[in-house]
Amino acid sequence: MTNREAVYGAPAAALAAHAADAIQLSPFVPGARAVEDLADGSLDRIVVAAPAGTLERRSVLAHALRALSPDGALVALAPKDKGGSRLGKELQGFGCAVNETSRRHHRICAARRPADPIDLTGAITAGAPRLIEGIDLWSQPGLFAWDRLDPGSALLLETAPAFAGRGADLGCGMGVLARAVLSSPKVTALTLIDLDRRAIDAARRNISDARAAFLQQDLRQPPPTLTDLDFVIMNPPFHEGGGEDKHLGQTFIGTAAAMLRKGGVCRLVANVALPYEAALERSFATVTFLARGGGYKVFEARR
Repeated sequence: MTNREAVYGAPAAALAAHAADAIQLSPFVPGARAVEDLADGSLDRIVVAAPAGTLERRSVLAHALRALSPDGALVALAPKDKGGSRLGKELQGFGCAVNETSRRHHRICAARRPADPIDLTGAITAGAPRLIEGIDLWSQPGLFAWDRLDPGSALLLETAPAFAGRGADLGCGMGVLARAVLSSPKVTALTLIDLDRRAIDAARRNISDARAAFLQQDLRQPPPTLTDLDFVIMNPPFHEGGGEDKHLGQTFIGTAAAMLRKGGVCRLVANVALPYEAALERSFATVTFLARGGGYKVFEARR
């Protein structure tokens, strides 16, 4: 591998084992480069683990083709039921001749950058950040509930108090919860944390409050600089890599507890089917059920 080659969306361990010298491109790895930042024609080869969402996937493929030199090689793969079945046609739509194979429930498409790709600009624009009407927030395809206020967050906001002191928004997304938290003048500091660089970028655009700080971090490990907080608010994720992961939200609960002072409060919302009660009871002194509606439940947990 050389720095004329890149891998998009590969887990860090896979990259280290298979493509250690390639440019790592990912919105989920702190320090990894963004596919949007690659110069036109700067690559000879790129491997893309394609996202499931149509707008996001087509945008990533278009950026990959844009970054390839003439006749540069593209390999794109995805699970069949998460966009893989459409990869070949999407690449053909960009003007590529595609060699398509299947392996382990994935579709794998190999192609070369055509001399004159078709409508890369349109796909890139469709997947770019934009201001969402109705909620007046910047967002981007690929983020959770990227173009709407999700019902879980809406229920959490209905039941949230006026917070005070130092706090954190875990898995902040584009900043829906943080914007409401910062409406309280008693909040002295709020750290917005998300693994997705695009979420942090959107949140920075949406929140200009001097009390807000932003951190790209994998919350399976508590940030060492954030301790003795007065409150945490969160709508924790329960999907990773396209599949459901109930343990992810349970880990967020443990992380929240580790960040709070004694007596500090965590407010969270979850899908009613998710088994978070035991994790809350293990990590907190008291747990109070607050609300249920629209398939979601809200808890307050005190350290």
